[in-house]
Amino acid sequence: MASATLPPHTAVYAPYTLIDKSRQGVLRSEVDQVANLVGLTDIEMARILSMSDRNLHRLKPQERLSRDTSERLLLLTNLLRHGLDVFDDDAETLADWLRSPIRELNSQSPLQLLDTTTGFGLVDDVLGRIEHGIVG
Repeated sequence: MASATLPPHTAVYAPYTLIDKSRQGVLRSEVDQVANLVGLTDIEMARILSMSDRNLHRLKPQERLSRDTSERLLLLTNLLRHGLDVFDDDAETLADWLRSPIRELNSQSPLQLLDTTTGFGLVDDVLGRIEHGIVG
């Protein structure tokens, strides 16, 4: 898998920008763009977005996601940007890490926790510890 990066300044969403974009609704086409960063499957994306993969497939690229689904996608975008920064833009390493059980995450993989907003925070905290060389 090739290294993938998000465009700087447009991908990391500050809290109020995230709120505004969530309220407007993100286009369905952005789901695929985010998934392609680290090779997340449609099933993984649907789980993270709290929807069935069937419903995800039904949406046309120009359709807007709901507020809650948009927020999850934007949180995922921020998380992946952080992860790519931590892993020196190595998308394959980040993808492997996302799918590996982590002791600090109660021996669950980061992807397993991304079905809740609390899980996003926990995963981001672990990335922050890796970034600062703090091994748990």
